[in-house]
Amino acid sequence: MLPGCPQPENCGIHGRFIRSITAVKFIHLILFSSILHACTVAQTNREQGFIKGVYGNPASLLKAGYRFDSLGMNAVFVRSISLNPEFFSTAKAQGCKVYVEFPTLYGKDYLEDHPDAWPINERGEKAKPADWMMGICPTHEAFKQHRASQLEKILDQYAVDGIFLDYVHWHAQFETDRPILPETCFCDRCLALFSSHTGTSIPGESGPSKAKWILMHADVSWRAWRISVLNSWVSDMRKILKTKRPEALLGVYYSAWYPADHDSALGRTLGIDVQDLADRADVMAPMLFHGMLKRHPAWVGQYLEWLGGVLKQKPVQPLIWPIVQAHNKPGLITAEEFKLVMIAGSSAPSSGIMMFEDGSLLEDREKLRVMKEIYRNR
Repeated sequence: MLPGCPQPENCGIHGRFIRSITAVKFIHLILFSSILHACTVAQTNREQGFIKGVYGNPASLLKAGYRFDSLGMNAVFVRSISLNPEFFSTAKAQGCKVYVEFPTLYGKDYLEDHPDAWPINERGEKAKPADWMMGICPTHEAFKQHRASQLEKILDQYAVDGIFLDYVHWHAQFETDRPILPETCFCDRCLALFSSHTGTSIPGESGPSKAKWILMHADVSWRAWRISVLNSWVSDMRKILKTKRPEALLGVYYSAWYPADHDSALGRTLGIDVQDLADRADVMAPMLFHGMLKRHPAWVGQYLEWLGGVLKQKPVQPLIWPIVQAHNKPGLITAEEFKLVMIAGSSAPSSGIMMFEDGSLLEDREKLRVMKEIYRNR
């Protein structure tokens, strides 16, 4: 109590003083909570050990007579469509953590019955499939609820060690040295949401005229809004995961382009901001498919060094578990190449690695030998 202040609750000076002290305590509480969270995450990260996994449908290795533990594996990254109780139990019994791939914005099957979710290009047309890839409009709320229900079902049925979000990008195909990068989505829903979110009044009577105006006069805010839409997807899927399985990790597969590649298409077209993903994900899983992108195997290590530098300033750093290519399409990935990318991908700052994909190991047993040697000696 301040001297001479008989009614402290009514004293302006005393009230301001108390409020100041309370605010300071509140700030300290927030800082303490943040530090505690960072320490908890760091401890969890240390307890993971180095992750050594196979992506795809690893049950094919079991059917061929192999055991995961005999191959040096301690993790499987299984497509959600390939997950079943028998596989889950077997993987756990053989000492593997089970991480499930989740096809976030892959829309081909959904679009067959929900054409209003089709991504629309700047000409007001339904966007064509980008090679094998058919994306979807990320602002279609019913589709988001559909994906949320699917995720909840997986988490209710399986005590997974993590969920890895896949296809977290606007409609495009980037797994090639000649990417397909359409401009989407200019449906009425997206135009209205962009206008509301940014306070932008969009002139024009038609979708194409509005799209033209946006690309000419509001391109920067349009690109930023599109990134925010994807960020909300990651945040919302994370909330579901942490509510159902608080200890499970959220990973994100994403295009391993540098920000300036393909006329800055990582952010401009795909809608990906690496820093933003890192703020929301426990694990960053860059798709380091050197053969598909016609890169030298050394690029794998170069990209990871770059990524580590980008993320090292963050107070809570996500784990880095790259996925590297053994798959022969396109072209041929030799066992020697595979060995090079496995070694590069296993080096710091990585604390885990996975290879794409199980079928490649069975097609070329030399690749299987390479993986086994690296994993068992790790």
